[in-house]
Amino acid sequence: MTLEVKNLVKIFDGKKVLDNISFRVESGYTLGVIGFSGSGKSTLLKIISGILYEDEGEIITPKDSEIAMAFQYSALFDFLNVHDNIAFPLVERKDYRKKYSKEQISKIVSEKLKMVGLEGIEEKYPSELSGGMQKRVGFARAIVTNPNIILYDEPTAGLDPVTSTMIEDYIVRLKNELNASCVVVTHQLSTIKRAVDYVIMLYQGRIVFTGSVNELLSGRNEYAKQFVNASIHGPMNIATS
Repeated sequence: MTLEVKNLVKIFDGKKVLDNISFRVESGYTLGVIGFSGSGKSTLLKIISGILYEDEGEIITPKDSEIAMAFQYSALFDFLNVHDNIAFPLVERKDYRKKYSKEQISKIVSEKLKMVGLEGIEEKYPSELSGGMQKRVGFARAIVTNPNIILYDEPTAGLDPVTSTMIEDYIVRLKNELNASCVVVTHQLSTIKRAVDYVIMLYQGRIVFTGSVNELLSGRNEYAKQFVNASIHGPMNIATS
């Protein structure tokens, strides 16, 4: 299942936030999208997921593709328990309503919780879970429809290093088990090293680097070098005040 982004342009208030962006992600691969704040990364995910519309270009997916998004801060409903949070797409989406019985939905929810290492917490509420557990519940909800394209927006933001490693491992596991095409927006090098296969880097809405993780870390590209070294000096003009 291939995801292709072709000549994508998005304009806000006369400014090109995304400027002629093109890439492909094949089944079973994960693309990392990196760049400093304001480079257009989250906007790109929102367009792929259908939350926003492009001004030019197109998102090309197979006819029967299912796209899921895991949000930066889980976006769980506080008033619903874990079971109902995960089941929400199956209950509320038009194309899934009445497709499954309550018993079938409960079985699917349990299976997805098992995939993210959280068996037996269906009756708990988000407020009773740690940040890392909330992230994994968000993953379970994202994959409840067995998507073949998965989008992750800053999946390790705000987490400690050990929990981040766990989340990164689950990104890899879910990609492999679902044979999905995945896109991970991140600024953390640990996520890039552990969870992605290749990388694009955005600056001022344009792609300034495309390559493998090793190529990113090699320092041969000046944009990549500045990002990896977290330097204020380089081809990218970073506001410091």
